[in-house]
Amino acid sequence: MILFVARRLLSAIPVLFVVSLMTFLIMWLVPGDISAEIGGADATPAQIEQIRQQFGLDRPLLERAVQWYGNLLHGNLGYSYLLDRSVVAAVFERLPVTLPLAALGLVLATLMGTLLGILAAVRHNSWLDQSAMVAALIGLSIPDFWFGLVLVILFGVTLGWLPTGGYVSFTDDFFGWVRCMTLPTLTLAFTQMGVIARMTRSSMLDVLDQDYVRTARAKGMRRGTIIFKHALRNALVPIVTVVGLTAGVLLSGAVVIESVFSLPGVGRLIVGSIQRRDFPIIQGGLLVTAIVFVFVNLAVDILYGWLDPRVRDDR
Repeated sequence: MILFVARRLLSAIPVLFVVSLMTFLIMWLVPGDISAEIGGADATPAQIEQIRQQFGLDRPLLERAVQWYGNLLHGNLGYSYLLDRSVVAAVFERLPVTLPLAALGLVLATLMGTLLGILAAVRHNSWLDQSAMVAALIGLSIPDFWFGLVLVILFGVTLGWLPTGGYVSFTDDFFGWVRCMTLPTLTLAFTQMGVIARMTRSSMLDVLDQDYVRTARAKGMRRGTIIFKHALRNALVPIVTVVGLTAGVLLSGAVVIESVFSLPGVGRLIVGSIQRRDFPIIQGGLLVTAIVFVFVNLAVDILYGWLDPRVRDDR
């Protein structure tokens, strides 16, 4: 198992290199000059040129790339032009907002999607099956930002039960944190649970037709034991695959949701940096997000090996 995990970690290195390289090239090839943003509307050409020299923006692209990777090897993601602080400090200050949001959305989407899929498979071709798949299709079809605005209008403006935006730290006020995270979590979960529900239904239908399930029924085993202990365990591999992909979608979806609900997360930081051309923040934020996604995929691979030892032996 240790060798299996080590191989997966080594295979992640080229992925992170490509992500960092593409991020660097795209950011530096974008038209425009950050120097004008830093200097302001009243900056003279001499002042703008001085800013370019101060931040090394006048150096060749290859030289900047070498410096970027040299700093990266030492854990230095650079320095924000506009925030006047290190990228590491700026990004990691926002991670306690983004990661719990994505994690809560993933857990809720997995629970809702799995239960809907099991219900649809067990009641195959019934009205429950059709209703569950309609709910899943609605979740797949609705844009997350639109659904978030609907929840804000309904529960925040009309009923006044939950805040329409803003953020309260977990350490400052737990119940306030729960209240401000409820609507964003529901938005992310509902728009992603459809994929999990459809995969769970398909995988469960395949397993429920197997001979060992029929044998368990013939022996008089309880239905709940057959479904959750035997059938679901063997149907989990494709479900785990979809859950891993959903985690990446939720991390990217947090960018929009944080803007809708005014959450001070990494996604909102990246969006603001794009608008202001703060390239080091964009590069650092995207790289940290990619690292998180790589470790999520590593966790999925480890689950593969635990659920099915044949997968671990083949790899």
